[in-house]
Amino acid sequence: MQLKYINSASVLISEDDTSIICDPWLVDGEYYGSWCIYPPLKVKPQDFDNVNAIYISHIHPDHFSIKTLKKMNKKIPVYIHKFAYDMLRKGIENLGFDVIELEHEKSVLINKKLSLQILASDNCNPEICIKYFGCGQAEKSYGSTTIDSMSVISNGKQVIVNTNDTPFPLGYESAQKIKNKYDVVDLLLLGYSSANSYPQCFQLSEKEKNTGKHKVVKKFLDYAESYISLFKPRFYFPFAGRYVLAGKNFELNEYTANISPDDAVDFLNSSENIPNFSQSVRLNSNCNFDIDTGISNEKYIPLDKKEQQKYCQNILSKQKYDYEYEDEPTFEKFTDIIPNCVKNFHKKIDSINFKSKTRVIIPLQKKHYLHFQPNIPDYKIINQEQFEKINDDFIIIKTDLRLLYNLFKGPQFANWNSAEIGSHLKFVRSNDIYERGLFWCLNYLHN
Repeated sequence: MQLKYINSASVLISEDDTSIICDPWLVDGEYYGSWCIYPPLKVKPQDFDNVNAIYISHIHPDHFSIKTLKKMNKKIPVYIHKFAYDMLRKGIENLGFDVIELEHEKSVLINKKLSLQILASDNCNPEICIKYFGCGQAEKSYGSTTIDSMSVISNGKQVIVNTNDTPFPLGYESAQKIKNKYDVVDLLLLGYSSANSYPQCFQLSEKEKNTGKHKVVKKFLDYAESYISLFKPRFYFPFAGRYVLAGKNFELNEYTANISPDDAVDFLNSSENIPNFSQSVRLNSNCNFDIDTGISNEKYIPLDKKEQQKYCQNILSKQKYDYEYEDEPTFEKFTDIIPNCVKNFHKKIDSINFKSKTRVIIPLQKKHYLHFQPNIPDYKIINQEQFEKINDDFIIIKTDLRLLYNLFKGPQFANWNSAEIGSHLKFVRSNDIYERGLFWCLNYLHN
């Protein structure tokens, strides 16, 4: 088998005249315009119009890239995991593609050459658990928040395992099933960095941001190390999660827990927990890797961080976000839509029985603020004077009012989780404590 690396989690896997492209993200500006590709790609979506299949692991825009798929051949079948929720399937079908949903652990033969098997990241069996995306142990309190999948692609002799963005503690059971089935994993594709908003979007000192960044980086590298230790592959390739921030937030790149693949490989190569025979792979974009010989067709060029910084500052910083082309909504539009948004938020809070005294504060126009609490079924629009008197537990969530209105309108316009991953939300907390249930339920703060 051959693997062509394109960008982030986008790879082309081929055997003779049969090919599968995984998670094609080939157009700048996902997450409402903030995530861009570096180095800039020399290929375009139309270059892959003759592939036999598209595999999309999950709904996040750097994997389910609507801007990319709009430009691809709609006759290519798209394969996804059969999630309990049908948001991903409907989103792909709305673009004009035929979608084939595979049950957990089931495989399909692509053009009689390559088999594709898809597993839910958290070992979900939809026949048992229909209510949530999955049933991983880490998710019991809130129902599963995972929306990812992992896959196995094989030609009958060689095996590629793609773990995508799945953190090791969540994906362990599915990974163990794969390990038990295949004696040898030839190539392991794995994520190595974090895509969340911490620490770059939080009001912290520079020292606190650097400390937070190093902690998150170490955690995700440890996850990658654990996957390699489990699978003991011939080759491993840290690939998913590579991006740079564009637009007015480009300066946040310095603090994202998104290290270069070179740094990831250096860390993993130094680990005593990785078998000596497992070799790391580093590839330029559009470079081919022969899994049989372990040879790529190009000499690898390390990432030049100074050139990346120049590109972000001189080129990407000038890009507008998607919502910056829209008109700012009136204050009255916010006051009309807010009651139903807060009502839906409280419904989700009640459904998972989450308890918190934290006040949620969201700035609006005219020095007014939306103010509500998880366990008090009410809200207030407060003024500046009332806002300044708040001195107990709180979290302030700031964002562009155009994006905020789209978030309030609902997921078909904007999604809170995607806005957070895209670094569009800025947070101020009275305590540097992460309340997972609160952040999860914010996804339901919409009409």
